[in-house]
Amino acid sequence: MENIVRRTTTDAVYEKLHDEIISLEILPGTKLSESEVARRFGVSRQPVRNAFTRLCNDDLLLIRPQKATEVRGFSMERVELARLVRLSVELEIVYRAVGVWDASCQAHLAENIRWQEQAIEGGDLTKFHALDYDFHKLIYVLSGNPTAFEVMLECKQKVDRICLLSLEKSSEATSILTDHRAIAESLALRDLDAAQAAIRAHLSRLDETIEFIHETHPNFFE
Repeated sequence: MENIVRRTTTDAVYEKLHDEIISLEILPGTKLSESEVARRFGVSRQPVRNAFTRLCNDDLLLIRPQKATEVRGFSMERVELARLVRLSVELEIVYRAVGVWDASCQAHLAENIRWQEQAIEGGDLTKFHALDYDFHKLIYVLSGNPTAFEVMLECKQKVDRICLLSLEKSSEATSILTDHRAIAESLALRDLDAAQAAIRAHLSRLDETIEFIHETHPNFFE
């Protein structure tokens, strides 16, 4: 029973801190104390220590003996590797998607795009970011490759915080939506060349995003 309680408490602390770091409620470079986090959640330090270890394994925390634990900044090396892996996987996924795409698949993407439009109109960039995530996941699921999305997710999460920061640019969400429309239209036509070109164009925005964030938030980089 004790192990079950400890695991559940660790999960709760981990999930909350993970969400706050990914959503930038807790910014890169922020120092975190085991004792302070334990008081905040009303738990002992052990589940907090366990949660910190998991976040460290996710490359979200930097734990240094005898020094303060802090939220990791962005690593150019890790970001570039994640971008390469994601591009390779998504090019293969649209290849598979084109082979099975039908009106039902397209209807699901169209609904997601309508929600994206509403989020932009309402100025809800956090919701738009979540819908961006869902858009890509839908392509994996509808093409019959949901497990591949889980594998790719680790790479995606390494750049999610940068992507969220990029939405500070007023035109960024609209540009991403335009890319999503191009991807959806190519899949509807089952045009592999167009779909892969749209994926390349979409993911290449990360280069501009990194440059923009490096200029506006240089202290967020390692």
